[in-house]
Amino acid sequence: MSRTLKQVKCGETVTVRRLQGEGPVKRRIMDMGITKGTPVYVRKVAPLGDPVEVTVRGYELSLRKGDADMVLVE
Repeated sequence: MSRTLKQVKCGETVTVRRLQGEGPVKRRIMDMGITKGTPVYVRKVAPLGDPVEVTVRGYELSLRKGDADMVLVE
């Protein structure tokens, strides 16, 4: 069963399988360094789930729930 970055629990490290969506939103996520095969560590999830703080390629990043839901991970 595939899951999205939004469903990952705090403290887990996952690998990006693929990005859903298209156009400028997908391009923006890729420009942030979230691409296929990249490990992503989920640092913190806000109480209401928005935003999700992750570490990607050695830097910290905050993602909106909607954007995190577009990233399929394993």
